[in-house]
Amino acid sequence: MRPSAVGSAGRRRRLGQTTSPGQARSRQASGPRRRITGVVIVLGIDPGTAHTGYGVVARRSGRLSALDGGVVQTRPGLAAERRLAIIHGAIVDLIDEHEPDAMALEDLYFGQNVRSAFAVGQARGVVMLAAGQRGVACSAYTPQQVKGAVCGNGRAHKDQVARMVQTLLALPRLPTPDHASDALAVALCHAHRAPLAAAVGVLPA
Repeated sequence: MRPSAVGSAGRRRRLGQTTSPGQARSRQASGPRRRITGVVIVLGIDPGTAHTGYGVVARRSGRLSALDGGVVQTRPGLAAERRLAIIHGAIVDLIDEHEPDAMALEDLYFGQNVRSAFAVGQARGVVMLAAGQRGVACSAYTPQQVKGAVCGNGRAHKDQVARMVQTLLALPRLPTPDHASDALAVALCHAHRAPLAAAVGVLPA
């Protein structure tokens, strides 16, 4: 094993956890191993330069469960290229650890200011690069699509989304931090929408 890409310059903060998880496994492979158990694993990402939320959801026979979740944090004083390298390394570690069948990302929200949108776009880019290097297909969903899939209402408030994530995944408490909750919601969105899209022959964007 090698040390996680999130070290002194950044850290992975898991659901309800305030310390770094230590080490993560890494495998030299062109893509995740195939499973024959009927389990589909989705890695949801809520991208950002300072905080990139992640959530890992498994779907088996229509039942959903959370395998992991948290936030990749980077220090504001670091150079942009270093922060992006930390995010990329952390996502590679997550892919190697959980071997997801798909990655789902929250799409850019163009109501953000230009500087914020640019930073989010950079984070999305290195996340998608990590997926491409490991052969994991990516899908993107707007905030409205995520809210609609999780709550049935594309205008649901953030606290409503968090409560539905807790309910759908049978979590003992509300998922925190917010970025982790949002990432789990994105993963749930893909888990709900992908089987229908496949059935009608339409792949998620």
